[in-house]
Amino acid sequence: MQYEDPSFSATLVAWQKKHGRHDLPWQNTRDAYLVWLSEIMLQQTQVSAVLGYYARFLARFPTLASLAAAPVEDVMAQWAGLGYYTRARNLHKCAQRVVAEYGGVFPSDPALLAELPGIGRSTAAAIAAFSAGRRAAIMDGNVKRVFARVFGIDTYPGERKTEEAMWARAEALAPAEGIEAYTQGLMDMGATLCTRSSPSCERCPMQPRCVAFATGRTAELPVRKPKKATPQKVAHMLLLVDRGQVLLEQRPAAGIWGGLLSLPELAGHAAFAAQDAGPDDSAVAAAVQPFGVMESLERLLPVVHVFTHYKLHIHPLLVSLSSRAALAGEGRYTWLDASVLPGAALPAPIKKLALDLLGERSQARMF
Repeated sequence: MQYEDPSFSATLVAWQKKHGRHDLPWQNTRDAYLVWLSEIMLQQTQVSAVLGYYARFLARFPTLASLAAAPVEDVMAQWAGLGYYTRARNLHKCAQRVVAEYGGVFPSDPALLAELPGIGRSTAAAIAAFSAGRRAAIMDGNVKRVFARVFGIDTYPGERKTEEAMWARAEALAPAEGIEAYTQGLMDMGATLCTRSSPSCERCPMQPRCVAFATGRTAELPVRKPKKATPQKVAHMLLLVDRGQVLLEQRPAAGIWGGLLSLPELAGHAAFAAQDAGPDDSAVAAAVQPFGVMESLERLLPVVHVFTHYKLHIHPLLVSLSSRAALAGEGRYTWLDASVLPGAALPAPIKKLALDLLGERSQARMF
């Protein structure tokens, strides 16, 4: 088999027996209920945070049957503060399924365990290994980190091809004997030695064979999730000024800058194109027409504002009027004195844009 390496598992098992964790409350038992509960609590949660909850939970629900029979509200109350609350709801559903379908006894087959609510492939393998000694491979964040560093895997572990290769490696490396110590060893190594930052390479039994250590890449592996290209949009905004006032529009309550005053826009936030020249003069004049007669137009340098989910290129169109029209609508538009802009409810980039303009042109005729 491509990834077979008995020396890897032998080294790990020997290390775990001597240096691993052996006194956690869910260890040294074959009780699948105790093992399952710990594995669910430990999903995305550190051991130190789980210890107290585990003890209190068992005091309230000492058996699988008592958990299955309890109201879900009681289960959620015992879980409160541990986070990721879907785990608690699935825990309750799983207990009821095991009682109804398996007579209150967890199956030892990892494939059957993986079909139960909230378990999944890796957690199923851990439960089967610890409660029944079944040879099954786990693949959690700790394992991915250990594998990426030891074997020099330099592609993102969440990528499908890489993850499938890691699963194949995990299956091949799992020993026929000593699966409990091996599985616990992977967990212990990732949690105590091969940590995300500042790994204790000097104490690691895998150091002589670790590709990341040998090549000085422990900080680079595993490869982080590639950042997606940030979507870009453009907004052409009217900066209408007349007699020391600026025209502002109140935005809808929902959406970007909801309920704030801002500059009127032409066509909203549209898809960005680097070569887009924007609206021509006649289109700007038409957009200005409800507010007055355009006297002059100046296309100012764009301003870029980054939201959490896209980058907005703001193209301000500075327009002065030769005459002002009466405003229509129920307070959607308003002329505001330039002097009160600093205290107005404007989005930060719009306020900065307007105030910068005021600072540059405070002596100009349009103000």
